[in-house]
Amino acid sequence: MKTTPEHGFGTRAIHAGQQPDPTTGAIITPIYQTSTFVQASPGVIKGEYDYTRAANPTRDALQANLASLEGGKHALCYASGVAATGAVLHMCSAGDRVLLCDDVYGGTNRLFHRVFAQLGIETVLVDMTDIANVRAAINDRTRLIWIETPTNPTLKIIDIEAVTAVARQHGVITCVDNTFASPYLQNPLRLGADIVCHSMTKYIGGHSDALGGALITNDDEIHQKLKFLQLSEGAVPGVLECFLYLRSTKTLHVRMERHCSNAMKVAEYLDRHPGVERVIYPGLASHPQHDVARKQMRAFGGMVTIYLKGGLEASRRMLERVQIFALAESLGGVESLIEHPAIMTHASVPPEQRAKLGISDGLVRLSVGIEDVDDLIADLEQALTS
Repeated sequence: MKTTPEHGFGTRAIHAGQQPDPTTGAIITPIYQTSTFVQASPGVIKGEYDYTRAANPTRDALQANLASLEGGKHALCYASGVAATGAVLHMCSAGDRVLLCDDVYGGTNRLFHRVFAQLGIETVLVDMTDIANVRAAINDRTRLIWIETPTNPTLKIIDIEAVTAVARQHGVITCVDNTFASPYLQNPLRLGADIVCHSMTKYIGGHSDALGGALITNDDEIHQKLKFLQLSEGAVPGVLECFLYLRSTKTLHVRMERHCSNAMKVAEYLDRHPGVERVIYPGLASHPQHDVARKQMRAFGGMVTIYLKGGLEASRRMLERVQIFALAESLGGVESLIEHPAIMTHASVPPEQRAKLGISDGLVRLSVGIEDVDDLIADLEQALTS
């Protein structure tokens, strides 16, 4: 089936980029487990493929699928979300200035500040929930604005349209890390972004069994630059991983609906719990950017962040007592996960920056899965009962 942008998300998730195998009629795209392809004559390629680092039919199917889901022309896949992030940063040069939203995944923070800083790329942290901060931080050396929304782990919501409008006025490229929302809940390209980034490991994969990253764009020139970097740096996913992601995108819309429904119920339960000081969830009216989330997201995601009364002692006790929620890094799988950002996912962030962002010892991040929500709430209740 050939899909079009007019088809619904679920139809595109299942069919976009994929046709029955021309040799056998297999309805599922095969795993082309090969490193190289035979040439008809020196330099004369049969069809489109010569070497899997450059292109592979399984990866091409996945890239076409992801481009459709994000409403983009081009997609490129990488071995991890961090590899995808690095590809965007490699479009910058020494002396360039990058604006990074102040609350991001710890690995992103580390990559910008401890790897690319050595190459002479300046990173400036900006609270992008206030557009005035973005305007004030741009100068004539600014090359890239990196937005993560919802942010990790404090779930700030950044107005993508507002930031990208300012960026266009200054000729600055914008990239939005859309990992927490997934293409089902938010499409940054339609809100003005130049590039969308995903850690496919999370909601796109959804089963905690593969690492991967992706970049999607509508800009032909940006695509060509990124394609050159993908070929040259070689941080591409294996074809088995691509096959697994194609399996997973077929159920993305169904999974995300359940993630969102469960997360809202869990957030409402925790908001009433006497042991919880504060709940951060974009779907709650108490969230500072609730109205922005309603404007740019179709629903509010599967991530919930809480501040526990009692600090580290209370959080450690809870994290050691959960039974259905698994104490583990990562997120977005069908199973519910729970973690302590200050000790786990954001341990590489400098303590003074964590303190400024509110990543305290009492902060706990939940990735709400698709189990029966009553069981999840019962698990949290027993874990929070002193």
